[in-house]
Amino acid sequence: NLIRDNRIIYGGGSAEITCSLAISAAADKIQGVEQYAVRAFADALDAIPLALAENSGLSPIETLAQVKAAQSKDNNPNLGVDCNQRGTISMKDQFVFDPLISKQSQFLLANQVVKMILKIDDIIKQGKEQGQ
Repeated sequence: NLIRDNRIIYGGGSAEITCSLAISAAADKIQGVEQYAVRAFADALDAIPLALAENSGLSPIETLAQVKAAQSKDNNPNLGVDCNQRGTISMKDQFVFDPLISKQSQFLLANQVVKMILKIDDIIKQGKEQGQ
């Protein structure tokens, strides 16, 4: 992947946390029921750093709250989960990177899966409405 596109982003769940914070802020500006769907998407992004923390033997909720608060306070998108337990949540200082193309592919695939599930759900609802 790095041969096709050599751009990188900081890892350790920092990108997901940054996106989650931005999407939650955008949800505040949306009126009506749609804001709940947007917030659910932001919450779904938190699953990655929660899993990283849990798999590293850290308290998932406490770790996520700490990193989110630090990112918000410092406006620093390179803060993530300290999986290596080095005492810093800076992914820049720990040299933790993800290829940008991989992260883009993950987000696109996740959106495609959700759309497919929603389409299947619509088909099932239509079948029930028609008495099948």
